[in-house]
Amino acid sequence: MTQILAGIGASSGIVVSKAYRLEEPELNVEKRIIEATDEELLRLDEALKQSISELEIIKDHAQSELGEDKAAIFAAHLLILSDPEFINAMKDKVTNEKVNAEFALKEVANMFIDMFEAMDNTYMRERAADIRDVTKRVLSHLLGVTIVSPGMISEEVIIISEDLTPSDTAQLNKKYVKGFVTDIGGRTSHSAIMARSMEIPAVVGTKSATSTIKHGTSIIIDGIEGKVIIDPSEEVINEYEVKKVAFEAQKVEWAKLVNEQTVSADGCHVELAANIGTPEDIDAVLENGGEGVGLYRTEFLYMGKMELPSEEEQFEAYKKVLERMKGKPVVVRTLDIGGDKELSYLDLPEEMNPFLGFRAIRFCLENEEVFRPQLRALLRASVYGNLKIMFPMIATLEEFRQAKAILLDEKESLKVEGIPVSDDIEIGMMVEIPSTAVAAKQFAKEVDFFSIGTNDLIQYTMAADRMNEKVSYLYQPYHPAILTLVNHVIEAAHEQGKWVGMCGEMAGDPIAVPILLGLGLDEFSMSATSILPARTQIRKLSKEDLHSYKDEILAMGTADEVVAFIKEKVE
Repeated sequence: MTQILAGIGASSGIVVSKAYRLEEPELNVEKRIIEATDEELLRLDEALKQSISELEIIKDHAQSELGEDKAAIFAAHLLILSDPEFINAMKDKVTNEKVNAEFALKEVANMFIDMFEAMDNTYMRERAADIRDVTKRVLSHLLGVTIVSPGMISEEVIIISEDLTPSDTAQLNKKYVKGFVTDIGGRTSHSAIMARSMEIPAVVGTKSATSTIKHGTSIIIDGIEGKVIIDPSEEVINEYEVKKVAFEAQKVEWAKLVNEQTVSADGCHVELAANIGTPEDIDAVLENGGEGVGLYRTEFLYMGKMELPSEEEQFEAYKKVLERMKGKPVVVRTLDIGGDKELSYLDLPEEMNPFLGFRAIRFCLENEEVFRPQLRALLRASVYGNLKIMFPMIATLEEFRQAKAILLDEKESLKVEGIPVSDDIEIGMMVEIPSTAVAAKQFAKEVDFFSIGTNDLIQYTMAADRMNEKVSYLYQPYHPAILTLVNHVIEAAHEQGKWVGMCGEMAGDPIAVPILLGLGLDEFSMSATSILPARTQIRKLSKEDLHSYKDEILAMGTADEVVAFIKEKVE
């Protein structure tokens, strides 16, 4: 009997194949008291060495098959296995509590996993998967258990698993693995990112795939809508084969627009840019026709390290991005760390509500020894491209003025040192706090641009943590209150001749795109793979027609009314 599982479409596409259950090995750990602790420490060291050796091989394979940015995942895994805080905690437990290495590893790993999973930030929470992956590898060596490699699959299948670790995903051969389905995970998990890189369909977060889908069962993955169809009828298979052909044809049409500008049906140009985290992400930006970088999240330079990145290291990263974008705008967000994004080498306070806490610009203004080297690196790199700098989490004019003053102070210092700096750097800010959106007219007089961060703006405005399932229904991008704030920011900026971008998930949302176009948004920044679909959509829309609906939309009472209205007018 046909069943349908709902999940998250992590990688677009449609595929029909049989299920391959990727079974996890039994890695049961029992606590044992050990007298010969020196021998136990040697066992642990040997298991760590074997794991490091395997990861080096996997990293090299990932680099040659998937690219340097995907190989960086395994560089991070290697860092975990050389992290003194992680390793010494295990060894101390063996020595002080006289327990076996397996038990010490499991206890310490669980502590780190719990810490990451308790964080409010999606990216950081999903890093718990890295700890699990590394722990499973070391534990298998300690227990003498062989882990089945997905790289050994030699027939066309769709993998079904509770989760796919980065190591698993890096070994997939797309000749045989046509897609995968998992119980857990999200769009920003490593496996999802790799699936998009490999261009194989994936649906994650189904919650019950492993308990519902039997090995060998015929299934369909619809990575576009985030659905899995189990044991489909011939009629359903034929229906999805037609959808698959249509999707492939659509991709061909999208590809034709790679080198085109984004122009609406009535001739209005807007800029479609991409959000990136590392210099390696530029490949995807260029391949998908990005007209710029609307958000460079610089905190990734600071993560997975034992100490702060040097000014020189940051300079090289910023220079690489600017050079590769060849004069296209690159908007760099200064360090957004603190609160929910912890760095082991910084003594950051524990907070009851990290999202509303000591983070981003608040941290930087109190830690100029961290802030100034980043600004110097950015300023030095500015001569290599079209750099724009923005400050995150600005709540007051005083904060913006103070941050800008520090930036200009460093600019003067570099000039005195004889180091060239561009004179055309625009200085802007994120709008992600409701007070900032409300006071946009005052801010617009002093900034060069705004970039609306809708992920935070929505949850702050609605007082609803988007990661809390109990209140996630309140995370409503199309709510008239949110749209009114966005409209107010755009109008305030345009009155002063300034431009406005958006770098939250909302910018690439097919429902939101027509609304934002009608409100007059100048720049849409999104994941690279969303650019061509958005460009195709905008080319069919009349900005003038959409603008004529503005007052009617803003006067609506609910998000559902807005969605229904847009679907009626646009589709």
